[in-house]
Amino acid sequence: MYVLMWSYSASSLLRVLVTGILAYVLLVGFLRLSGKRTLSQLNAFDFVVTVAFGSTLASTILNKDIGIVEGLTALFLLIALQFIVARLSAVSPWFKGFVKSRPRLLFYQGRYLEEAMKQERMNKDEILQAARSQGIASMEQVEGVVLQTNGNMSVLTKGEPG
Repeated sequence: MYVLMWSYSASSLLRVLVTGILAYVLLVGFLRLSGKRTLSQLNAFDFVVTVAFGSTLASTILNKDIGIVEGLTALFLLIALQFIVARLSAVSPWFKGFVKSRPRLLFYQGRYLEEAMKQERMNKDEILQAARSQGIASMEQVEGVVLQTNGNMSVLTKGEPG
């Protein structure tokens, strides 16, 4: 078993090198053509597409049963679908609401918004952690905490008295 882990052939290594370089170069080209939005991770849908890119690229490089043309077609398909979804989201409020979540206020002016927290499956400890990670020692310094569409929390501090 140990020997199998270290066994290889020159042709399999060459295939990985050639496929990896070619797939990488073409993926970068596809992404440049499709624009910055393709990898933006602004919401859960974008995150899933980004993970799918990585998985597809790795499968194309390492799985000898997947040819380079098939792998690149899969990458192109993911990019095209992401582009179409982004376009439809920009022009159709209904479609945007279908594929994207909205930011959600979880804490505001000294109060935890329990119903919103329950619906988003968040708890006070997670909100406190978000505040601490931004260097905030006390929730008294916080005006609001927003759960963003990408799953990150934004902590809005109170303004200084004018």
